[in-house]
Amino acid sequence: MTDLPTIEQLSKELAAGRTTSVQLTEAVLARASDPQGEGARTFVALSPERALAAARASDLLRAAGIVRSPLEGLPVSIKDLLDVAGEVTTAGSAVLRGSAPAKQSAPVIERLRAAGAVIIGRTNMTEFAFSGLGLNPHYGTPKNPWDRSTGRIPGGSSSGAAISVTDRMAVVGIGSDTGGSVRIPSALCGLTGFKPTQRRVPLEGTVPLSTSLDSIGPLAASVQCCAVVDAILAGEPASALLPRSLSGARLAVPETVVLDGMDSVVAAAFESACARLQSAGALITRIAIPQFAEMARLHARGTLANAEAWAWHRTLLTERGAEYDPRVSGRIRAGEKMGAADYIDLMQARKRWISQVETRIAGFDAMLLPTVPVIAPSIAELQSSDEAYAAANGLILRNPTFINFLDGCALSLPCHAQGEPPVGLMLAGAGGRDREILALGLAAEQVLRARH
Repeated sequence: MTDLPTIEQLSKELAAGRTTSVQLTEAVLARASDPQGEGARTFVALSPERALAAARASDLLRAAGIVRSPLEGLPVSIKDLLDVAGEVTTAGSAVLRGSAPAKQSAPVIERLRAAGAVIIGRTNMTEFAFSGLGLNPHYGTPKNPWDRSTGRIPGGSSSGAAISVTDRMAVVGIGSDTGGSVRIPSALCGLTGFKPTQRRVPLEGTVPLSTSLDSIGPLAASVQCCAVVDAILAGEPASALLPRSLSGARLAVPETVVLDGMDSVVAAAFESACARLQSAGALITRIAIPQFAEMARLHARGTLANAEAWAWHRTLLTERGAEYDPRVSGRIRAGEKMGAADYIDLMQARKRWISQVETRIAGFDAMLLPTVPVIAPSIAELQSSDEAYAAANGLILRNPTFINFLDGCALSLPCHAQGEPPVGLMLAGAGGRDREILALGLAAEQVLRARH
């Protein structure tokens, strides 16, 4: 999706007076409302009056010489698990449709507004964010732009966030990532997505999936777009980020688990990307990370997401379980079987695991791995078979989940050639190395985009 407009390009258009925030906002709202498009499946709610009011205010401020950030006046979509004062947060579920409107907005919403973003609506998602596929039986499933005729999954859980950007119904989509929910739809739809270290961006005012693993990040057209928005979400200055040279950059390709099950398209794109980065001066080393192979054993009694989702949902499931997507409620109910001791054991095991993995990768600037080992499967195939759904969900979530469990940060970059199915390349690092990963991603993006 390299032809999508970036924050930098649109900011220049606004600064030169060649467009206005109102014009940009009217255009995205028109696309979102087009009955021939994906808008009805991409958004659970649009806010045209609020958006146009914000756009008019932005234009007035710009005319007075006030530009609050590079995001000033640009349309942004938000995932339907973020609270906005006066709006109902449904988290992609039928269960919460009748809930009271939020009394106050999430901190990330306030930060976006303070930066001048124009919030246009709430995007569809996997119910309660508990799947990497993006299917939603309540609001429909938006189709992947790569193959609309077949009808392929957008990836999840931030499905609508991705399609809002690919179909130019927003310049940036704000998603959440518990096991890949920003990076998976970015990879499958040809976008760039960033999952920050969890502690950098506040989670207050969001419907949680896993309080230990949840994080909030952007899906956009470029690494620089992600860097700008990430800084705003983290409450940092939204200044331009400079690329870090690839010459001498030490990149580790884990050979444990993450390369298993790759289809031929992903394998070819991944190896080509590695070769291009190496030609640009990167020092790529294949390494073993045996801890990756231990995940199944660590989670034999259940996952953190199982336990923490069950804690949040147990009353709702008891009272209104029949209204849930059964493929979601089944995963949540698995947490009921975990005892307090199981949960504490897993938390302690995670601390040891993080320490061991960080020791393994300490000599490298980043890990390099396929974001998702397969191209997007068809919606119909996964809707019709619980077995196919479970197998695809496990495989697609696998690689991104390692980084959430690590409490790390990761960027997914498009690495496919023009005309080929979208494939994501993940640059990942330990927690707190966010700006380093983004700076390295800027350089990698320049090399990879030459293939387009």
